[in-house]
Amino acid sequence: MDPRSEVVIRQHEYLSGRVLLVNAPTDELVSHLDPEITASLWTWNFNEFQYFQAQQSKVHFGVNLPENDFDQAIIFVPKSKELLNYLLHSVVTRLKAGDSVFLVGEKKGGVERAAKQLLPFGQASKLDSARHCQMWQMTVKATVTAKKLEDWAQYYPVQTPQGELTICALPGVFSQNRLDIGTAVLLPFLSQVTSGKIADFGCGAGVISAYLAKLNPKNRIFAMDVDAFALASTKMTFEKNNLSPEQLEITAVTGIEDAPLFLHAIVSNPPFHQGIHTDYNVSENLCKTARRHLKSGGELWMVSNRFLNYPALIEQNFGQCTTKADQQGFKVLFAHTQKKS
Repeated sequence: MDPRSEVVIRQHEYLSGRVLLVNAPTDELVSHLDPEITASLWTWNFNEFQYFQAQQSKVHFGVNLPENDFDQAIIFVPKSKELLNYLLHSVVTRLKAGDSVFLVGEKKGGVERAAKQLLPFGQASKLDSARHCQMWQMTVKATVTAKKLEDWAQYYPVQTPQGELTICALPGVFSQNRLDIGTAVLLPFLSQVTSGKIADFGCGAGVISAYLAKLNPKNRIFAMDVDAFALASTKMTFEKNNLSPEQLEITAVTGIEDAPLFLHAIVSNPPFHQGIHTDYNVSENLCKTARRHLKSGGELWMVSNRFLNYPALIEQNFGQCTTKADQQGFKVLFAHTQKKS
């Protein structure tokens, strides 16, 4: 059991009625709550969504609040301060004065800093502090009017040889307010990517997807991410740049195994964080199994931190790997499947 869940169970007498769990740990917390509590979950992580579905819990996946009503909410602190502001605002729009919002998190995850974000919405007090975790209770002082999702996005320009792109990034999305160095190193090589069916694995705010669509109107882009906020950001980026929605297919995935088959290319600045923790499994799996999703002569284009041993992994599975660039701490890697004669 996650220590954050243990804190919630210890303070179960504060919980009553219909309780919405936001960003909850993937454990058995729901089954340990009082039988009189009606629990539902909200997550934007596709892996977690599938976990809770398998538990037969009532779970909603997406960037917006679930439609079902609730009397209280427990928010487990996310990594992003901006995302927590969005979650708090969203939850309070559906509660009335006097209702409770609980905040739970690890001290190393910044729960004390996060607790200060409760103050605009009501009075807050600490209920528990143990096992390196804290639980806070905030009493809602007044209902808040919901803002549009677009109002939460940050916008920034990216210069490309095909002209300027405006990137739309929602709270919590990787590199929310500027182009990250890895993607900047990769961008000049995107014009070399073969045309056709292309997967942008770990699409983030849609920089790579939008540029590939702009390069060739006939490209069909499969934007794939585990994060619903990333997928929504990519869709917004396409709309903002007047790119054809017919070019884009948005897909929530757990890993490269969920990608379509017979792709002309896979392009990726792969993720390696799950919340506050580093996790290389997804990107290592990409190196090992990408070729299964490529057609004959299909290409893998990938940017990674210089210190990661991805070239060797790619070479083991493709037979070769070319380093196209090595700058600013990042490598652009290229491999292709053998063409059938």
